[in-house]
Amino acid sequence: MEMREHERRVWSIDFSSADPTMLASGSDDSSVKLWSINQAILFLHLVDGVSIGTIKAKANVCCVQFPLDSGRSLAFGSADHRIYYYDLRNLKIPLCTLIGHNKTVSYVKFVDTMNIVSASTDNTLKLWDLSTCTSRVIDTPVQSFTGHMNVKNFVGLSVSDGYIATGSETNEVFIYHKAFPMPALSFKFDNTDPLSGHEMGDVTQFISSVCWRGQSSTLVAANSAGNIKILEMV
Repeated sequence: MEMREHERRVWSIDFSSADPTMLASGSDDSSVKLWSINQAILFLHLVDGVSIGTIKAKANVCCVQFPLDSGRSLAFGSADHRIYYYDLRNLKIPLCTLIGHNKTVSYVKFVDTMNIVSASTDNTLKLWDLSTCTSRVIDTPVQSFTGHMNVKNFVGLSVSDGYIATGSETNEVFIYHKAFPMPALSFKFDNTDPLSGHEMGDVTQFISSVCWRGQSSTLVAANSAGNIKILEMV
């Protein structure tokens, strides 16, 4: 099936782990769309997939993420430098707005049920505790993580058991632990051509994606030259 309500590029989609029939999408059209696979199948003989809800944002939406334990709430990051957390039973106003980044928020991931880590092109990751949201705004993160370089590209973000992996525009993978602001580990990719194996003169390579394998110490990382590496944290 196809779901074609967004008017501009779709940056991010996420299925709810708690309700696998539900997914969300975020777009350059400054909206988040909620979709039900069951609803889409029901209407498939009439039209393409039909959304079941829309959140109107103030700027481009770069990332969407459901909590691990619920399909009733959602977080998303925006080009207006903010993260928004919604109770999906009220799409008109965010339950909480997280303010602290000074450039586009490129990724958000739930570390656990109440803690979110965000990545931005301001060279930082930030950790937020949603339980401290008493007046619909959090303007102080629990932790800010610095050491990697990220001012332009989407370099990836993945979390596993308190460890946070991200890429860098220095062609390195950085791993942080949620308790400490500095990197715990880093790994630098070689500037090699993935087909010939020859050294490349291109120094603009960057890490483009990272992903932990489940709740394990194994990480897959890829860079902008097409190299993919499987890394083990020991």
